[in-house]
Amino acid sequence: MSATATEIDRTVFHLEEEPHHEEGSSTMLGFWLYLMSDCLIFAMLFAVFGVLGGNYAAGPGPKELFDLELVAINTAMLLFSSITYGFAMLAMDRNNQRQTLVWLAITGLFGLAFLGIELYEFAHLIHEGATPQRSAFLSAFFTLVGTHGLHVTFGIIWLVTLMVQVSMKGLIPANKRRLMCLSMFWHFLDVIWIGVFTFVYLLGMLR
Repeated sequence: MSATATEIDRTVFHLEEEPHHEEGSSTMLGFWLYLMSDCLIFAMLFAVFGVLGGNYAAGPGPKELFDLELVAINTAMLLFSSITYGFAMLAMDRNNQRQTLVWLAITGLFGLAFLGIELYEFAHLIHEGATPQRSAFLSAFFTLVGTHGLHVTFGIIWLVTLMVQVSMKGLIPANKRRLMCLSMFWHFLDVIWIGVFTFVYLLGMLR
């Protein structure tokens, strides 16, 4: 009996020594994997634009189509949204629910302003006859910029959903993890847009 009791004690000891995995760590790992897959998607779209970006098919090019002042304003909207989301995360760390919601709402407004300007740009280009079917350059342009715009749209929907969850349940650990995931996603879109602004708009004007 004593030997059996010793074996039981050893088993209990080994169970107690099992490494503890932080709650939500699998969620963060999975989201990082998702972001890496998204990086591959945008990398392919940038590569396609790099190949097709100079094929105008005797149509208009970047110098005739792009309004850099408008694009710069649009870029500022997205950069400001990243700053305000950072303030939301700081408020979350202080467990200040009200300030977190306020900064998230401001972030959403900047995101909507970005989308509004982008839709205006698309509508203006189409009105001028610069449709995706006009040339390989325009097909690649609408695909790359439109894909980023869709990501921002999904981000805003996610943002509103989290605001509702935080309003109803507060800053519980699960909501904090979700806010951190959205933070990574939002800043990721900011980095991608800087690449779009540089590679598509600025370099396009120099061609």
